[in-house]
Amino acid sequence: MPEARVIRLRPEDDEPRVSAPPSPPGWEEQLAGGVEFLQRRLTGGYETDEFGLDPDLADHLLLPALRPLFRSWFRVETFGLENVPADSGALVVANHSGTVPVDALMTTVALHDEHPAGRRFRLLGADLVFELPVVGALARKFGATLACNEDAERLLTGGELVGVFPEGFKGIGKPFRERYTLQRFGRGGFVSAALRTGAPIIPCAIVGAEEIYPMIGNARTLARLLGLPYFPVTPTFPLLGPLGLVPLPSKWLIAFGAPIETASYGPAAAEDPMLVFNLTDQVRETIQHSLYQLLLQRKGVFS
Repeated sequence: MPEARVIRLRPEDDEPRVSAPPSPPGWEEQLAGGVEFLQRRLTGGYETDEFGLDPDLADHLLLPALRPLFRSWFRVETFGLENVPADSGALVVANHSGTVPVDALMTTVALHDEHPAGRRFRLLGADLVFELPVVGALARKFGATLACNEDAERLLTGGELVGVFPEGFKGIGKPFRERYTLQRFGRGGFVSAALRTGAPIIPCAIVGAEEIYPMIGNARTLARLLGLPYFPVTPTFPLLGPLGLVPLPSKWLIAFGAPIETASYGPAAAEDPMLVFNLTDQVRETIQHSLYQLLLQRKGVFS
């Protein structure tokens, strides 16, 4: 079995590589930009791609709405962005947690705002995401698509940066006592997509999401009635009502590891179940080791 590689948290000079956020525009520029944005939306002067991505809406409404959470609430630090290619396809594989998939949104902001090339993150989402009113439409416009190999391979072949969270609902819906312990990675469909396209796999470890909504219980009967995989009970929800929906301000660290090369295996290797299993296990072990590293690196849950 290939040896698991640990994500390097720091470059060679032993100092964290954290990009400084760009200076915010003045109010005049923001006002002018807002007027132009409204004109484009009213006149249809914007475009979407075949998957539903709406770059105009994502860049001028969705990303700005998430940046306060990224910069001020969670104070996200990123490491290893040099491991993410600037202009070619790659598959980013990350751990999943937090009761609500905020980790996917924060990783999207990190890659768009802090990567030198401003990479757009094309997330692969579960069917349930796209069945939800409003949420499903916004997910499409933000660049997400169904978690199926066909869509993943088309995006990778087109040079896109694709994101997958193989733990799925098992990861975000696990109890708080199992925090930072990876769940099963499924059958390795993401590895097959990478092998067929020759795209590198980039392990990504995220620390901080586990604490935003500590899940101490699961109202299974209510979840079944609502058609949900789980219904979380946290220290603040549903006890505090709408206030319980405010995430706790945990300190976040996101690390992108060295790419795991797949091109040398060839597309036919995707049909080799043992190779797919070994690579899946390698990615999982790499992320798990890196989570331990990041937890040691973090000074405190909220600092």
